[in-house]
Amino acid sequence: MSSPRVVVTGVGTVNPLGLTAEEFWKNAVAGVSGIGLITRFDATNFYVKVAGEVKGFDAYKYIDPKVADRNPRAVHYGLVAAREAMAQSGIDMSRECKEKVGVSVACMSESDYIVRQAQMLERRGARRVDPLFVARSGPSAPAMQIGMAFQAKGPNTSVNSLCASGADSLGTAMNFIKLGYADVMIAGGTDSCLSPLGMAGLDILGATTREPDPAKASRPFDAERSGFVFAEGAGMVVLESLEHAKARGARILAELGGAGWSFDAFDSTAPAAPAEAYAMKVAMERAGVAPSDVDYVNAHGTSTRLNDPTETQSIKLAFGDHAKKLAISSTKSMTGHAITAAGAIESVVCVMTIVSGVIHPTINYRTPDPECDLDYVPNTARKAKVDVCLTNSFGLGGENCCLVFKRFKE
Repeated sequence: MSSPRVVVTGVGTVNPLGLTAEEFWKNAVAGVSGIGLITRFDATNFYVKVAGEVKGFDAYKYIDPKVADRNPRAVHYGLVAAREAMAQSGIDMSRECKEKVGVSVACMSESDYIVRQAQMLERRGARRVDPLFVARSGPSAPAMQIGMAFQAKGPNTSVNSLCASGADSLGTAMNFIKLGYADVMIAGGTDSCLSPLGMAGLDILGATTREPDPAKASRPFDAERSGFVFAEGAGMVVLESLEHAKARGARILAELGGAGWSFDAFDSTAPAAPAEAYAMKVAMERAGVAPSDVDYVNAHGTSTRLNDPTETQSIKLAFGDHAKKLAISSTKSMTGHAITAAGAIESVVCVMTIVSGVIHPTINYRTPDPECDLDYVPNTARKAKVDVCLTNSFGLGGENCCLVFKRFKE
């Protein structure tokens, strides 16, 4: 029995560049930066002054007030992005076997909320802690709320592989469909860990930039890069078996051809090129494409001293001579790094790239780095027919997931 093909029929996102996929893509192609000075909290005593904040988002415009009141921002972002993706897919849940519709959404516990509850416990005692603390604070909260919102009663899970989580959730969802556990999966990632505690932890690690000018803060592959920009947001994708999508006459946006996973087993912070390259190779093999078939790579592209040259090296290892012919760009140059949502937002990018025939740029690229010597589509978008694209997501600590998206062909 052959494994079913998995296709994309809907996308949605909430991120620093837009509150819908259409708004996001328009700004990404234009090379707009969504990075600004921190307003989410008082950053006076922080070295870090910039972040990729979601702007103009009012949960009460989109979500039932009770759900909005009882859940953190990650749930808000995830629900809104999921609703956009489902609306585009055209799925009518009243006609679906609900046990065959599942949810796979990556998330990380919202540290700001946990800190507030810990302070409440200390100041006012155990009886004053939020009675829904366990349900709200867990990384599974967005997946559960999305499942309830759509009455999706199939597989419901939340994966976590740090910065690779968003892509990991799509790969996991794809496998649920291929193994027959679901016909439809709402998959993606959402993150709202942009908080004083999260920022302090990343800053003391030396991972985040201390560049005070938002316009220059995120500059992947540039010689003057100084660290990544902490961000937030959500990306959601509706995946279906090809048979299911065709039976209901769905518009197919792209095909999720394959996923590849690996673990560096090397260092708790520094990346390892051979393991990253292995994940790329496995993703291509699973998708049934050769390295020479890939037109575009959406890079992990964090703008850190370690990631960018290591990722360049890993692309060369995975693609050989074809690496010089690849168009490569970093979404994080405009959005910043939304941690567990990043890979899902960048999966939306892959789908939009195939549909639109435009590759968004890597902005803020000014000074070439001899260690980063590939084509990063600097500063200006490029029209191109993209039939196959690969997206890289490399988690802090060495958890890697790569996905291959293809133009759908019968």
